[in-house]
Amino acid sequence: MTAVTGPPAKMRANREDLTPMLSQYYELCAAYDEFLVLFQVGDFYETFCEAAEETARVLELTLTQREDSTGTYPMTGIPIDNAASYVETLLDAGYRVAIADQVEDAAEASGLVDRAVTQIVTPGTVVDDELLSPGSTNYVACVASAERDDSEATTHHAVAAVDVSTGECLVTSAETPERALEELQRVAPAEIVVGPDAAVDPADLDGDAMRTEFDADAFASSAARETLEKYVPRPDAVVGNDAELRAVGALLAYAEYTQGDETLDYVSRIQRYDPRDGLRLDATALRSLELFESQGPSAGPTLFDVLDDTACALGRRRLRQWLRRPLVDRERIDARLDAVEELASRSLVREELHDRLRDVYDVERLVARVSRGRANARDLRSLKTTLDVVPDVKAALEDAESDRLRSLFESLDELEDVRDLVGRAIASDPPMEITEGGVIREGFDDELDELRATEREGRQWVADLEARERERTEIDSLSVGHNQVHGYYIEVTNPNLDRVPDDYTRRQTLKNSERFYTPELKRREDEIFGASERADALEYELFREVRRDVGEESERIQSVADALATIDVLATLASVAVENEYARPELGADGIRIEAGRHPVVERQQDSFVPNPTDLTDARLALVTGPNMSGKSTYMRQVALVVVLAQVGSFVPATAARLPMVDRVFTRVGASDDIAGGQSTFMREMSELTTILHHATEQSLVLLDEVGRGTSTADGLAIAQATTEFLHDEVGATTLFATHYHELTAVADELSGVRNLHFTVERGRDGDSDRGGDDAEVTFLHRVAEGASSSSYGVEVARMAGVPSSVVARSEQLVADSQTGDDGGVESAATDGAEMPSARPANASLTSFSTNGHSAAGTDETSMPAERQSTDGTDDRLREVAETLRGVDVATTTPLEALTLLNDLQRTLDE
Repeated sequence: MTAVTGPPAKMRANREDLTPMLSQYYELCAAYDEFLVLFQVGDFYETFCEAAEETARVLELTLTQREDSTGTYPMTGIPIDNAASYVETLLDAGYRVAIADQVEDAAEASGLVDRAVTQIVTPGTVVDDELLSPGSTNYVACVASAERDDSEATTHHAVAAVDVSTGECLVTSAETPERALEELQRVAPAEIVVGPDAAVDPADLDGDAMRTEFDADAFASSAARETLEKYVPRPDAVVGNDAELRAVGALLAYAEYTQGDETLDYVSRIQRYDPRDGLRLDATALRSLELFESQGPSAGPTLFDVLDDTACALGRRRLRQWLRRPLVDRERIDARLDAVEELASRSLVREELHDRLRDVYDVERLVARVSRGRANARDLRSLKTTLDVVPDVKAALEDAESDRLRSLFESLDELEDVRDLVGRAIASDPPMEITEGGVIREGFDDELDELRATEREGRQWVADLEARERERTEIDSLSVGHNQVHGYYIEVTNPNLDRVPDDYTRRQTLKNSERFYTPELKRREDEIFGASERADALEYELFREVRRDVGEESERIQSVADALATIDVLATLASVAVENEYARPELGADGIRIEAGRHPVVERQQDSFVPNPTDLTDARLALVTGPNMSGKSTYMRQVALVVVLAQVGSFVPATAARLPMVDRVFTRVGASDDIAGGQSTFMREMSELTTILHHATEQSLVLLDEVGRGTSTADGLAIAQATTEFLHDEVGATTLFATHYHELTAVADELSGVRNLHFTVERGRDGDSDRGGDDAEVTFLHRVAEGASSSSYGVEVARMAGVPSSVVARSEQLVADSQTGDDGGVESAATDGAEMPSARPANASLTSFSTNGHSAAGTDETSMPAERQSTDGTDDRLREVAETLRGVDVATTTPLEALTLLNDLQRTLDE
């Protein structure tokens, strides 16, 4: 968060000398000292002094000056009509914004116009559509802790979250701070309110959620209960412990504070949930599987993008929720799958639903604006347009057979009373403003109709006046007009003033004409203006009554919105299944068995995608070897995505799939330095591995990619093997482990639940004359097969990446020499002296070889047999090079190690 330090220092120093308006600004800045105050002055929001300099810098605006009796002040303003875009920039820069509006009419004010903060805008409490993404959720979360009454543990930690723009509210608790952080990661809030005694530090989260501290008194149990009672009659029905009570109560108090200290009546869906009731995907899994954000160097499509064929914002938001929290209840999953299968087989129904749902507005946000009293007449018409869709949706589902579709059909309330009220009351094409008339439909209110009739008759009388007066006065240039200052007038040019009748009274003198009025015109003017003002005021009151009546039905409307969102997602999943030839998964199996599985995102980006089977039934841990770029990571991710999609209730990209019920998906795929957090790549890798080994269960799915690669070969292989054994012996989780440690594949011979898989390659012949025409070209087939890979094909990948041809050629020579030569008795000498794992050959360590120009261990002159020595030492050095090359483990040699070794060998030969 960007700090805002109360009133500008210049104003603090000269407070007594401030003008009344700047004094008012000072007081608001002091009252909202953590906010950037935007102060309305006419048609602009202004900031002054240091705040103006900051605002000008962040918004890239011109800094102006204000001069008054006390001196000159810097000033920066933004137009009110376009304030939303500027506020968004301020939020992105880390500011909280307090908007101070003029709360009385400047024309009616005696002296200084009164101003007050009418809205607080923070990243998590945004409600304006201009600042929100359509179909998204925008949570503000709260964390709190409380002592437990039982002896099982000392503390509860609770997480609550509310989307102020829609009214959705969630609350849960966790046994440990780590679990609470995990849940915060999954909720992905834009802002986090932290309780005074919370043991959870949001600074440990990935992401840039704003941290907010709020009144500590709001977290007291009594205060939290009092707040919650305004939303639910029995707070104990929606919270399970004191920590949850504090978190949700304080969160709602904060939401009220940001929206003007009013109860948010539309927040009526406070839902307590247990994280264990869903398939748990932590932030690492969400990121690795690219459910919502692409991790590549260039932003590509995500799983959400592939599935998002939703027709309306309601469905889009619901799809995000389902993907973020898949199910673990098989009955609920099967109910969704039954609905998807029915809609997939009934294309006409599916297309009818899709067409009708295109006319659905974001009802959840509309209802929120209605309940807060901020909806205009167009919002109410949008609500009616949406509700008019409901009868057609019901008709399309009338013959539905699946239980889920039948229940949705029955839950659809057509809300005829609300539709009728809005239809009768609100004009079909109302203006944006609700205080200037034209909002209420004719025939809704008799008094209003009379006032409008009087106004129309008066205006028509005035419209006919010009023709009558021209005929009476015989002045052809006479005209009748109106302006805001002088009202209605009859204008006569100077040459015709001698023919002006006696009943004309002069109203205004111009250069070339005079303006007059008559007693009848003045009476009609008063009648028109009086009727217009009274009609506008009455319309405004009538509109507010209609809006209030509609707001009282918010729960019914939200229930309809909930059903429409679900129907949209089910229809979308059916469409995606049909278009992409997905199959219905069978759940409840003992292990994963997928026939011709595909990656749902990658197959969209490639002209041809190679499907692969997966069978993890007899052996539940697979070691996957093969070249880089051969498809190992894609293969592992596609298995996880098939599982996730199945438990969402979607068909899956395969010809068939039999799957177990999974409780969590863990991923350790890729890593990067966290320099600011003091973690190297290897440290982050080990931290992620720690989480997996501590929390995975027999029902979990684990993806591991290259564990142990960030340290020495001996240490890395030892960690990889120990991890494999622990997952096999202690955890029993279904695991896919991609590795370049080919020695690790020997574990499959020792552990019955481990199998080897590899990605195949095809060798051909290349006729490139520069390479002599005999070098074998490698083609990656992207097909998985039983057994271990014979090579990592690192040199081939280096060539494909554009490594200089001389380096590639030399590397190939070194590989060939190491494969045809004799080990020569080279001893393994790990730098730490650790005993090598039993599955690894004793001569496989690169750590035997020096990288500082000295010869390899066991090959110095004193240890070489006498017959190998010559008088000039040339043969000795050649033999030394040969022995070194024979001991190289190409599969585990890093590029840097290889280049260093080549340099040393060249130096030896030069000598």
